[in-house]
Amino acid sequence: MRNRYDEVFQRLKHNNELAFVPFVTLGDPNYETSLHIIQALIDEGCDALELGIPFSDPLADGPVIQQANLRALKHHVNTQQCFHIIESIRALNPNIAIGLLVYANLVFKTGLDQFYQMAKSSGVDSILVADVPIHEAEPYLNSANKHHIAPVFMIPPNIDFTSLEKIASQQCAYFYLMSRPGVTGAELAATMPKQEFIEKIKSITTTPLLLGFGVSTPTQILEAKQAQLDGVISGSSVIKYIDVFQSKAEIIESISYYVRQMKQATRQN
Repeated sequence: MRNRYDEVFQRLKHNNELAFVPFVTLGDPNYETSLHIIQALIDEGCDALELGIPFSDPLADGPVIQQANLRALKHHVNTQQCFHIIESIRALNPNIAIGLLVYANLVFKTGLDQFYQMAKSSGVDSILVADVPIHEAEPYLNSANKHHIAPVFMIPPNIDFTSLEKIASQQCAYFYLMSRPGVTGAELAATMPKQEFIEKIKSITTTPLLLGFGVSTPTQILEAKQAQLDGVISGSSVIKYIDVFQSKAEIIESISYYVRQMKQATRQN
């Protein structure tokens, strides 16, 4: 099976670059504009996508992403429409790695196995279920394996070693290394995990480590590179432009400039 994540991480390692992975909520601020925003992220050089499906109670997300969910829900964007957006993006971009970050209730509402099947059919490569810890993940892992979708797990800085070992034993697309406990948001800057913690993870797995929660500046990307991480995930600092600007043109222009700046930083030494 072709693995888009393997390909992108091999290319980045060869070029001494970090992965820049933006997060946006599908359907935000509306269906049509969402399509253009996601395509702009790809056009400006992002290495993979992390996409959210609108949900009424996104527990892991701060106020910026919560508002993104509410905007999409206000326009009645549902799970089926989200998969249609992904299908459209996949048709235009056969090589981009596409991941979903979702919540368990949303998956169960659709039906666990049906959700993974729909995700695969639309072109999804990985799924992170944000509120399912590793010790409750077996049904999700079974569906992921059945439909050839790579799982992703979050690693908080306060994780116990037993859970860390169990996560590290999974064949994941990457691990989402949380900069801090709590919720996402650029209003609280990312704190680089202790180097000994990063080294502990790397001693038990070769799966790429991507830093998230509060990553918003090129300086943080350089810090992640110095810490021997493999990439960063940035959500609130991308989505804030949808909140600030009203017109599609302004949103696209501001997001495009931001992604160019962040991606450029991944190439610096």
